[in-house]
Amino acid sequence: MLTDTSEQQYLARIQHALQAALAVVQQFVPGSFSVRDNGGRDVVTQVDRAISDVLHTALLKDGEGWLSEEDTDDLGRLSKRVVWVVDPLDGTREFVDGIPEWSISVGLVIDGAAIVGGVCNPATNELFLGGPNSGVTYNGRHAQPSLRRDLDAAVVLASRQECKRGEWAQFEGKQISIRPTGSVAYKLALVSAGLADATWTLSPKHVWDVAAGVALVNAAGGTVACIRDGKLEFNQTETLLPGLVASSSGIWESVIRIVDEALVS
Repeated sequence: MLTDTSEQQYLARIQHALQAALAVVQQFVPGSFSVRDNGGRDVVTQVDRAISDVLHTALLKDGEGWLSEEDTDDLGRLSKRVVWVVDPLDGTREFVDGIPEWSISVGLVIDGAAIVGGVCNPATNELFLGGPNSGVTYNGRHAQPSLRRDLDAAVVLASRQECKRGEWAQFEGKQISIRPTGSVAYKLALVSAGLADATWTLSPKHVWDVAAGVALVNAAGGTVACIRDGKLEFNQTETLLPGLVASSSGIWESVIRIVDEALVS
């Protein structure tokens, strides 16, 4: 467990890094950056690379490991207790299409667990920061997950791409309010701050997509797990996780029930 002092120091580093990344993002306006689209969702921009470089400079210190979507995986991280797990631009498709549902995601992993996190949505001026001792803040104010006790009209954030593929049709008619939203890191952050009740993804996600969001949900007192075996382990050789589910604690059992029913149907 982190001491209060250590946690505050890590949070300050994350906030500083995200502010530096924001300064980079502001240099790019639609039409000023190059896009490589290999079909489907595989869109890579100059912005990803620029943000990753800034985060690397602002965050990494001697003795710490690094894992970023934009960098070649250095397996030397496996011997490190402290590892930064970063997605410079989660929701690249939304960013390119001008949909304000993308984020910069910074997770701190200690001994294989996502402990401290920060998620910033530059398009909406939202900043989520959190750790186990201090809880979660949303734009500088203390936040907490929803206090909802049942699923009736619960707001569930769904992957926009999964909705387009028809994968969420099976959840219609279950008294939940489904809201397609980009960026899994952003969705997890919204759940941690009580701005949505639950989210889950039916497709695998890389650890850099979810490390910060997992840390935020846990810090806030919500519940988050892999949808198949429940295990969430970071800083492993394999960087791909099964689908993820997160919610406020009051509706967790109900959420797991309908997700499990979908998996076996």
